[in-house]
Amino acid sequence: MSQGLVLQIVNETIYIIIILLIPLLGVWMIIGLIISIIQATTSIQEQTLTFVPKMIAILLLLVFFGPFFLNSLIDFTNRLMNMIANAKM
Repeated sequence: MSQGLVLQIVNETIYIIIILLIPLLGVWMIIGLIISIIQATTSIQEQTLTFVPKMIAILLLLVFFGPFFLNSLIDFTNRLMNMIANAKM
């Protein structure tokens, strides 16, 4: 396994991680910002109030985009297994 192949695998892995996490983290941050604004305007400072809406939003996002996430991971795994199978020791 050459150094170039290892760097290509690392590059693709980081790319897949970023592509799959950006929507989740983006929704998490937007919901957190909205809840924080509501808490600031109403003077309710309950920490557990932010947890439930964030979890519901992430679960809904996973329900709708789960097949895309799963297909991306399956494609990446298949490419990785093909690279390993074709690599010369």
